[in-house]
Amino acid sequence: MPMLKILVGTMYGGALDVAEQVKPLFESAGYEVDILEQPTVSDLTDSPTDLALFCVSTTGSGDFPGNFVPFARGLDEQCPGLTDLRYGVIALGDSSYGETFCGAGRQLDEMLQGLGATRLGDRLEVDAMETFMADDAAIPWVEEWIDAQQLKVA
Repeated sequence: MPMLKILVGTMYGGALDVAEQVKPLFESAGYEVDILEQPTVSDLTDSPTDLALFCVSTTGSGDFPGNFVPFARGLDEQCPGLTDLRYGVIALGDSSYGETFCGAGRQLDEMLQGLGATRLGDRLEVDAMETFMADDAAIPWVEEWIDAQQLKVA
């Protein structure tokens, strides 16, 4: 069974809620799913990862949430080769912050691509000003993402 890791960066639990809501969609598509609330670079490099989904909130002025800072710092310092990694990004933010809207998700996406990883499909950016419950946007996006990438193995 292929492995999907959902790496979560959250301040108040919104991104974790999204991860928990989309997990069954991937399980139905035949994936073993592991949600990582304190992700490390070794979670991607030291064990099999067929697919990764990043659910990341933005804090402050486009910053990573505290639980995600060690992961982002590790990517920056270790510069692991991630050429085999296929991933998706669900970025959560608030458009009232202007240019820093979804800054953490956008920055992570750039970092991963710079390390050779391949993003599958478009990044989902969820605006708290328009969508009260982020999973209302994430669930249909994940359903389409699974279908578009032909990830079903069942």
